[in-house]
Amino acid sequence: TEVKGVSRFTIVVSSTKEKIIKIVNHINKLIDVLAAFLYEEDEIYYQEIALYKLSTNMFLKGDLVEKIIIRKYGAKILKIEEDHIIIQKTGTKVGTQKLYDELKKFGEILEFARSGRVALSKKKRKTVNFIKKLEKTKSNKLNI
Repeated sequence: TEVKGVSRFTIVVSSTKEKIIKIVNHINKLIDVLAAFLYEEDEIYYQEIALYKLSTNMFLKGDLVEKIIIRKYGAKILKIEEDHIIIQKTGTKVGTQKLYDELKKFGEILEFARSGRVALSKKKRKTVNFIKKLEKTKSNKLNI
């Protein structure tokens, strides 16, 4: 976060609203948690990052693979080594999966890793202001 020593975790849950509210309330009870928030998908900006390790042999098949990666999916080449190339793509889970499926058609994907969501609220709330309010209340419980 923009505040040193404060980390943000994004947890994606698929359940009923009632159960999700219970989860948020339980997280809020944890000692080191400053606050847990519940957001619907349309209330946040979010992205994931995916890394793909591909054999350099894949790129010897012409520029088709590179065209797919860069033009169609907006990915970028992160690192080129003698025996492999690392590709990076940010986007949604659907978008990173589509690139994975497309690359699979051209050969073996040596390794693949995808992060979970990284998200920011669309609301105008700065973490630093939120922490100042917490300090004034002298607890980690704020009416949110």
